[in-house]
Amino acid sequence: MLLDGISFKKTGYFSSLINDYLDENPLLQSFYNRHPNVVNFGEQLKEKTTHFNENSRKILVQTLFEQYKNVDASELTLNHIELLSSASTFTITTGHQLNLFTGPLYFLYKIVSAINLSKELKKQYPDYNFVPVYWMATEDHDFEEINFFNFKGKKIQWNTKSGGAVGELSTSGLDEVFNLFALELGPGVHAEYLKSLFKSAYLDHDNLAEATRYLANELFKDYGLVIIDANNRALKQQFIPYVKEELFKNTSFQQVLETSDKLSEVNTDYPIQVTPREINIFYIKEGLRERIVFEDGVFKVLNTSMSWTESEIEKELNECPERFSPNVITRPLYQEVILPNLAYIGGGGELAYWFQLKSYFNQVDVPFPILILRNSVLIETESQHKKLEKLNISNHDIFLNQSAFINKKVREISNIDIDFSSQKEALQKQFEDLYALAKQTDKSFLGAVKAQEVKQLKGLEKLEKRLLKAQKKTLADQVNRMTELQNELFPNQSLQERNTNFSQFYLEHGKQLIPELIKHLNPLTKEFSLLKL
Repeated sequence: MLLDGISFKKTGYFSSLINDYLDENPLLQSFYNRHPNVVNFGEQLKEKTTHFNENSRKILVQTLFEQYKNVDASELTLNHIELLSSASTFTITTGHQLNLFTGPLYFLYKIVSAINLSKELKKQYPDYNFVPVYWMATEDHDFEEINFFNFKGKKIQWNTKSGGAVGELSTSGLDEVFNLFALELGPGVHAEYLKSLFKSAYLDHDNLAEATRYLANELFKDYGLVIIDANNRALKQQFIPYVKEELFKNTSFQQVLETSDKLSEVNTDYPIQVTPREINIFYIKEGLRERIVFEDGVFKVLNTSMSWTESEIEKELNECPERFSPNVITRPLYQEVILPNLAYIGGGGELAYWFQLKSYFNQVDVPFPILILRNSVLIETESQHKKLEKLNISNHDIFLNQSAFINKKVREISNIDIDFSSQKEALQKQFEDLYALAKQTDKSFLGAVKAQEVKQLKGLEKLEKRLLKAQKKTLADQVNRMTELQNELFPNQSLQERNTNFSQFYLEHGKQLIPELIKHLNPLTKEFSLLKL
């Protein structure tokens, strides 16, 4: 059940940029297209309709059916793919790396957000169709970011040699990981399903892209999720004009640098998530994904002997577009070129780099999608919820950093008043009188009065800290229970969703886990959700 919602700002885990976006700070308006609300999707529909043609839809549908030919897809998913042929069908997209066994929990929350938003838009705009899409980041090459997941405080890791795009990485050797994970899961109906799911995904498929497609489809096929691998020749042929723009005009470099400077001018605390290079395209072949650079009058692939003149690289691009891979700057544009997309759903870090891209999209005349912060969730088990109630810990308290959390709770449960605020106020009042007296007699005493005030206030603060420390010892049992409970809910003092794998909750709740998320999560909420399962 849904327990509560807390504003993202009050959790303390989201940047000022994201909080200002959610608050619709007018200073940010030039960095995005439309704010995420149901009404604005009507305008987004009109704009995208004029920028996405029938041929692009035909290529997209053909490619998806080809990618699904060996997938046990649901009738709803296949229907969604077919509907993409129609000019009245649009996508709601989220993307994620090919993390081993989905990685952290927010993999699920991203996709649930896309599914629920598609359903909500269908209610509001019944003449249109909306398809939830999961964009597999098959062209990434940061293997160390995806080769593990956390289960009950243990890191389940895949150690193997890697190179090139991770989607093409062989699943050979994952049987050892499976054996280790199976032991950790133990017996039980839900454990057996998780073992079967892992085995079918990773031991029965040859590469990481196929394994991840199988896994995401098994988890979400009942909801019509469409999974796309954009590392595809037919799709990349449509991106050729934009790659040429990147190679020969360095458009993204110029636009993103200018936008980043403007963001910093709005607020110096805003994170600059990505730094553009002059050319934001990689070259990929089997086992290789390296940056393309322009040096000494020729185009080169770093750490290789490959090079081309301008005419030669244009020929290479036209003949082999599949070898040109967008990086973090150009990938969002590629997505919007090949999909009839209305919105992108991502985490705070992802949206931060999207804000750097608006002027780039304008320059190349591609509609900028509506940006939506994915759902965030803290899941409490029945046992944890009862402990929170017994210890009188509020849903807001649990989000405090651990030191502030324990100090607050010790003050609340202590039989002694540890808050010296009234004494400090009385002391400051006394010194106001001393300041007035010093001004009337000898102003040279003002410095001495100030020094004495600072000394006595520090003395009170020191006494307060000593008393608090003593009470922590007296209440050690309760302090330990509160600390242990917060550590369970916030592993490594970080958000649960950024650490824990879904299997830990599936082990207890089984096939009800995802339906419960679908039932309770609102994709357009401005709050962090707390669920009891």
